[in-house]
Amino acid sequence: MLVLHGFTGNPQSMRSVAEALAAAGFTVDLPLLPGHGTAVEDMVDTRWEDWSGAVEAAYRALSERCERVMVAGLSMGGTLACWLAERHSELAAVAVVNPLVDPPADEYRDLIRGLLADGIGTVEGIGSDIAKEGSVESSYPESPLAAALSLFGGVDEVASRLADIRCPTLLLSSRVDHVVAPESGDLLERTVGGPLERVFLERSYHVATLDWDAPVVEERVVAFAGKVLGPQGPAPDGGPR
Repeated sequence: MLVLHGFTGNPQSMRSVAEALAAAGFTVDLPLLPGHGTAVEDMVDTRWEDWSGAVEAAYRALSERCERVMVAGLSMGGTLACWLAERHSELAAVAVVNPLVDPPADEYRDLIRGLLADGIGTVEGIGSDIAKEGSVESSYPESPLAAALSLFGGVDEVASRLADIRCPTLLLSSRVDHVVAPESGDLLERTVGGPLERVFLERSYHVATLDWDAPVVEERVVAFAGKVLGPQGPAPDGGPR
């Protein structure tokens, strides 16, 4: 099981999901994506190619250890999960939480380009969009704009190939999300090429994995993994699944 965090975040936002999967007997890899988890300055020069390249490498390493691989992701992690599924028809399944797959408007990108032209490289961060009081996402306090534009280019690529996703897909969508508009989930639901199950999260904002619905997310993802990957726990020969 490959588990992916979001833009400007780090594995903390997906750790509870990864731990629930591991407790259920699945082999889990929760990588730190390039430029994340240190200081925002380390992310300024990273691009979509860096993150997708790291995900591709992590998938290949995990597939060498496991018979079948499923990928789960939050936000940009969901974008990357879809990107991987579009390129690997052998992927067993995808589970995404509030994924960004609907390309942002040109006007919004032009605004970012204008800020960059004015020498403004970062803006206020997008982390901790959480309804639950006291729950905090460990993310950067700022968002690097050039990196965000690169992410949007990746979203363009992913959106154009959503129909190529033919493996079973679990989509978990917050009713209220201040980071990724619900229309992104709508696009995935109507465009994906394989069977899709959608679960609405009624009490959480964007980072649902740290919000009121976190137990629902964990339960649904583990159950989904069990359904598509088979019995939980180690394979009969003692090796990983």
